[in-house]
Amino acid sequence: MESTVAQKLEAIHNLQLLDSRLDAILKVRGALPEEVQDLEDEIIGYNTRLEKFKSEIDSFDDEVKALKESIKDSEKLIKKYQEQQMNVRNNREYDAITKELELQDLEIQVSKKKIAEAGIRIDQKKVDLEQLTIVMKDRQKDLDQKNNELATIVSESESEENKINNDRTKATKKVEERLLKSYDKIRENAKNGLAVVMVKRGACGGCFNTVPPQRQADIREKKKLIVCEHCGRILAGVEDEITPEVPVKKKRTTKA
Repeated sequence: MESTVAQKLEAIHNLQLLDSRLDAILKVRGALPEEVQDLEDEIIGYNTRLEKFKSEIDSFDDEVKALKESIKDSEKLIKKYQEQQMNVRNNREYDAITKELELQDLEIQVSKKKIAEAGIRIDQKKVDLEQLTIVMKDRQKDLDQKNNELATIVSESESEENKINNDRTKATKKVEERLLKSYDKIRENAKNGLAVVMVKRGACGGCFNTVPPQRQADIREKKKLIVCEHCGRILAGVEDEITPEVPVKKKRTTKA
């Protein structure tokens, strides 16, 4: 059986009331969830940089090891050429071995220079690593504190939030799909999260623009879905103003 407009309005208004209660719970948390997320992203970035520093240090260490091995090889060759130099048969062989000795000596000097340069880079990277580790530890402390604050706030409203979410799931099923999509779209664009409002004191409960009397009469009838011509929110009904009763003052009686 198809729902009446009044039933559709009641269902969508009930959903709005539940969402507004959820919004109020989330508002208490303030910017904490975003702050926690920002800190988590920041720490992930620090970890990435730390891994990069460690990888660069390992690369320099490997380079130093390779250079030291190269020096050992050159030293072996120098020893070999020096022995050969003692047994040369002519000046040509002597000059050729001398050039090889000079070449290996130059290789050793270049390797030692590169080792010294790599050592400076390793020391600098270790300083960067240490400084970044200190910063990351401080940010981790901030994150732990924010997480504890958030966990405390969440725990205080967890049972209520779960109940509202369960009620919301049930309420959503009572709203037709097309209307629900419109509701979600309006709510997404509304700063205060209100997609369905009442007319209060002759004005839209969302944007507070005046709603003409004839339009209010149409809204009261609930024969069709009516939206605010200014903000596009769904107008679920009109709240009647209740005039407070003025207490009647009793006349003071004078004693004879």
